[in-house]
Amino acid sequence: MERSSPQTSARDEIPAHRAVIFSVVGMALLMSSIDGSIVATALHAIQRGLHASINWTSWTITAYSVGIVLMLSLAGNASARYGRRRFFLFSVLVFATASLCCGLATNIYLLIGLRVVQAAGGAGFTPSATAIVVEQFGSARDKAVGLFGSIFPIGTMIAPIFGGLFVAYWSWRGIFFVNVPIGLVLVLLCLKYVPRDPERTLGERRPVDVSGMLLLGMGMLSLMVGISELGEPGRRVWTPVVIAPIVVGVVGIGQFVRHIRGVANPFISPRLISGRGFAAVNMMNVLYGGATTGLIALVPLYAVDRYHMHALGSGTLLAAEGGAVIVMSTIAAMALRVTGYRLPLFAGATITAVGIAALAVRPSGLSAYEWLTIASCAIGIGFGMAAPAGRNAGLQLAPQDSASIAALRSTTLFVGSIITISITTAVLAQAANPGEVQAVIYVAFALLLLLCLPVISRIPEHRGSW
Repeated sequence: MERSSPQTSARDEIPAHRAVIFSVVGMALLMSSIDGSIVATALHAIQRGLHASINWTSWTITAYSVGIVLMLSLAGNASARYGRRRFFLFSVLVFATASLCCGLATNIYLLIGLRVVQAAGGAGFTPSATAIVVEQFGSARDKAVGLFGSIFPIGTMIAPIFGGLFVAYWSWRGIFFVNVPIGLVLVLLCLKYVPRDPERTLGERRPVDVSGMLLLGMGMLSLMVGISELGEPGRRVWTPVVIAPIVVGVVGIGQFVRHIRGVANPFISPRLISGRGFAAVNMMNVLYGGATTGLIALVPLYAVDRYHMHALGSGTLLAAEGGAVIVMSTIAAMALRVTGYRLPLFAGATITAVGIAALAVRPSGLSAYEWLTIASCAIGIGFGMAAPAGRNAGLQLAPQDSASIAALRSTTLFVGSIITISITTAVLAQAANPGEVQAVIYVAFALLLLLCLPVISRIPEHRGSW
């Protein structure tokens, strides 16, 4: 049973204060989520406005994703080192300033570079926001952290709507300019309502593991470049532009793992990667989180290729899935202390697998749109059911490392998603009938999810607050 400290009791007495804190950090996470996908709706307008090729224009999306992946671990380390509130404010300022500069960019190369800077700011939101909640919410922190899972699908759902409105009635630059006033409001609210970080002595600050940072950065960047190239039409695995960066990435990450096991103050503690309980949690994040998200993102493409569905109709399938995630993750977060971690993880993963397999079945008695909507909703229900438990399971193992754990979780999600999308699109690019091949991929992945269910039993069980 958790022993309540005077500080925790004081926090429990001010729920209105907590609501403001959650709103501040939640708005930052929502802003980052929106910017990850809103640019997709403005690609054509950006291409025309900056007189760029579509290949270079698409890098405005890729650069943001790669930037997030590269900076997440560094952000988690910096948040713990310099203070959660201080680093959150810094991240918001970087994000808002980079957004302003993106809106003012005069050529595509500058815009791509600024998107990386914007991603660096956005990468700081998740670890610092999670750490602020863990520190400030006392016995209610498990529910608050669980509710984070409903924020990201909201961003994914509303991003195309806002993007379309800005492009239609203003300019593609508006998708970046809108972040500036939001960022300023977040800074003011954070300064007023989020308590200051406790002062630290110089002796408490561990030396920065620069070598570990460089090894991980080189490995992740090379791996992401190689995997991204694999998704290009006509690319083969053995093509030098694909295989060379992948080999460099694997070697770099291997050297990083070897390095952190041999230094006193590693960039990421080895126990957070493969320690007791953490290995199972990280595998869950990659497979049931990142890889599943990547395959779901390709559902609209599948609907068009296999059923020749209209682009607008296929896009609403993701809205159905996102809506189910929002509702179910909220319910699951509230019930977490009763259900524990393993039950919602087992049930959610199983329902997700069934939903993914259902995508491959040709409907009988229903239209293709109705059937895919049902399957997408099932995936959303399963995903939302498992998300709060998956998010809390790692944090509950080491609350003092909440920023690093949150950063590592987000990294595994992004990496799993990018790898899955790149490999799947590479396979589809070579297929004579992409729709049928994608159906086979969905069945194979659903079977993989079911085969890996025993991993959940290795996640430490917990009920009640932590």
